Amino acid sequence: MRAAVLARQGEMTLETLPLPTLDPDQVLVQVAAVGVCGSDVHYYDHGRIGPYVVDHPLVLGHELSGRIVAVGSSVDPERVGRRVAVEPQRPCRKCPQCRAGRYNLCPDIEFYATPPVDGAFAEYVAIQDDFAFDIPDTLSDEAAALIEPLSVGLWACERAGIRPGSRVLIAGAGPIGVITAQAARAFGAAEVYITDVAEDRLAFALGHGATHALNAMTESAEGLDVDAFIDASGAAPAVRAGIRAVAPAGKVILVGLGADDVELPVSFIQNREIWLSGVFRYTNTWPLAIQLLADGKVDLDVLVTGRFALAQAEEALKAGKQPGQLKAVVYPGR
Repeated sequence: MRAAVLARQGEMTLETLPLPTLDPDQVLVQVAAVGVCGSDVHYYDHGRIGPYVVDHPLVLGHELSGRIVAVGSSVDPERVGRRVAVEPQRPCRKCPQCRAGRYNLCPDIEFYATPPVDGAFAEYVAIQDDFAFDIPDTLSDEAAALIEPLSVGLWACERAGIRPGSRVLIAGAGPIGVITAQAARAFGAAEVYITDVAEDRLAFALGHGATHALNAMTESAEGLDVDAFIDASGAAPAVRAGIRAVAPAGKVILVGLGADDVELPVSFIQNREIWLSGVFRYTNTWPLAIQLLADGKVDLDVLVTGRFALAQAEEALKAGKQPGQLKAVVYPGR
């Protein structure tokens, strides 16, 4: 099969690799669409994310959809031909975290495009049968692929306790911020504020989930007293400002990747008994995501601003830095 490979930091190559071999509980998926994530770009630009270092050639991409073309010996052969959205991880299913239902925290989890595990910028991938979710015909390949970042937003909203009538502040009007705004509205949030420094992104967010937009350069969110603040920016100033916008007993959820260490307003957090948590990926979000998309509660197709063939994967990784670009999608079959 063909695959776009990160040969080394800042260098992509198009290579021919062996087809994945299937374990008894796996399916082989012919990849239809792959969204470009900020983590893919970070690996391309910097060669590492925290402790995960690209020290050998790596296939990037973990936001994907496709069609099952083969199954392992213990999988129902009737699944061949099904269109699916892929949850791109493999927990051990045996450790205390897995047994407690927190498989995202499994210490031995394998995640697509996280060294040393190859991802989905390839014509075919293998995944456990129960992590390949059937999708309705009404769902596009692009929307099905973007269920992965939608899952990040859904998990953040769940951890933030978003419910009907909630007031929410989101920092960062990039893809995750906009998706999280849509997720919050789907959870019933009455008001969704979003902050950014780019006016075009703020305008887009207002039309796709957010009810209020604030330019962080000129407008302050302090004093909003929202029920929850979700950071999708990773910017330390945005995190500090967002915390000061949270009402007593509110929640702060850190999603964006930024500096390893950030100075926080500890006395403000203590005096208001604010609950602060990071999030790491998601668990059991695909069924809800598929239902929200099928019901028209979330629109992911509108996020796609660039489409690229597999041989153009390097261009796709650079696309997000261009004005007006939000989400690039790679099509391995092209």
